[in-house]
Amino acid sequence: MSKIKQLASQTVWYGASSILARFLIFLQTPFLTRVLHSPEGMVNYGDYTLIYSCIPIFNILFTYGFETGFFRYSNKPEVDKSTLLRTAFGSLLMTTIVFSIIMIGLRYPLSRFMSMNGHPEYITIAILIIAFDTLAAIPFARLRQENKPRRYAFVNLSGVFVNMALTIFFAGVLPKWAAKSPDSYWATLFAKHTIVELLLYANLAQAVFAFLLLYPQWSNIKIKINKPLWRELFIYSSPMILSGLAGMVNETMDRLMLVKWMPGGLEHAKIEQSTYSANYKISIIITLFVQAFRMAGEPFFFNQSQDKQAPKLYARVMKWFVIVVACAFLVTVLYIDIWKLIVGPEYRAGLGVVPILLMANIFFGMYYTQSVWYKLTNKMRAGMTITLIGAFITILVNYIFIPKYGMYASAWATFICYGSMMVISYFWGHKYYPIPYNVKKILSYLVVMLILFLIQKGLMALIPYTIVHLITATILMGVFVLLIVFTERKELISFPVIGKYIAKIKK
Repeated sequence: MSKIKQLASQTVWYGASSILARFLIFLQTPFLTRVLHSPEGMVNYGDYTLIYSCIPIFNILFTYGFETGFFRYSNKPEVDKSTLLRTAFGSLLMTTIVFSIIMIGLRYPLSRFMSMNGHPEYITIAILIIAFDTLAAIPFARLRQENKPRRYAFVNLSGVFVNMALTIFFAGVLPKWAAKSPDSYWATLFAKHTIVELLLYANLAQAVFAFLLLYPQWSNIKIKINKPLWRELFIYSSPMILSGLAGMVNETMDRLMLVKWMPGGLEHAKIEQSTYSANYKISIIITLFVQAFRMAGEPFFFNQSQDKQAPKLYARVMKWFVIVVACAFLVTVLYIDIWKLIVGPEYRAGLGVVPILLMANIFFGMYYTQSVWYKLTNKMRAGMTITLIGAFITILVNYIFIPKYGMYASAWATFICYGSMMVISYFWGHKYYPIPYNVKKILSYLVVMLILFLIQKGLMALIPYTIVHLITATILMGVFVLLIVFTERKELISFPVIGKYIAKIKK
């Protein structure tokens, strides 16, 4: 159980910073969906979220899997860590400069492709954001590899606070100052830039500030690339380019598909996309936990790979992962009367996609936890193949059903995509790296979770009172927690804080 505690501790540390950082950015949703509530504002919010759905695609191209390669090779005793650091960072530095120049040169066709004609500046700022994020990738990875979560948290959160402060100023304060004093400098500044452009500048400030705070992690790196090591890194990491691109198709590109394939005109499509994006944010609990788990999980899985008991350890990690995300699912759907307040009233027409997206993200988290098999057996092409299958499903379902079902087609496409990837990975991985997952117990927890959700949904349809919804939600949540406590009490009792309470219950 000590290994699980170690992973839990690292997940809490990285998760605390990651969750808080993402939560602070998430707080932009209630703010922006209330500030940008007019039809024009919803179109602007649609443009803003569309850009952020495309940025991860370019992040994959710019980093080309070297972050994961860095973790993998840093655990090989025959690889010199300083040589690895110089090679990985130096490679990303040089390619980032080249890629940035090329992408900025293509800003006009890219803006047309993204249905943002007349705003090539959006592309320029986005590329600069990607460039600084890429340069920070290895320094951040170095902090994770050296187990310095506090430093990681400080840098991560500091950048987010800069972003938050500028977002509030640009979207909330500056328009009021401009309206109050039409002849002032602030009015001139506001008139020269669109709200989308100003919000992008806020994120650029975050990326630059974080990179500067990472100065101790990159300033002493001499740019000297070891060609044989670089070749090994690239061979190991290159399959992640295609799998990463396909993964981003699954994760974010449904926003672009909505804009491209939704009938009724471009403005209507952007409003539909902005509504979908806003409600996607309500799945934040599971999204944040999966993100935090990924931050701690990748180095943890590699570090434990030499242990003979590693497969059993990975199986227990999966079980506890499912338990946590099932609780997160119920906290969200049972208390949806509270969570819906996150988005402005004009955006709540899309609340129906939330349970679908939550379940989809559970599948994705389970798939990620399973992915240890192909990373440890160096069968990265298997991961690439699975992700490409998922991308094909995403594109096909969206293409066929968006014209009729809009955002619901995108939600179900995500659900089917991640569910398929999870199942394929399970059976494929069992052949090369068998992990004794407790499938019956995992499925039982998920089935009970869905039954409790359906009970609450039925009660909400019959009784239209929020206070009653909150009471029944608390009762159903308590039922699930007690189920976990009694089923897993033998493992829970070993945790210092929880154990004494479980012991009392047992008595």
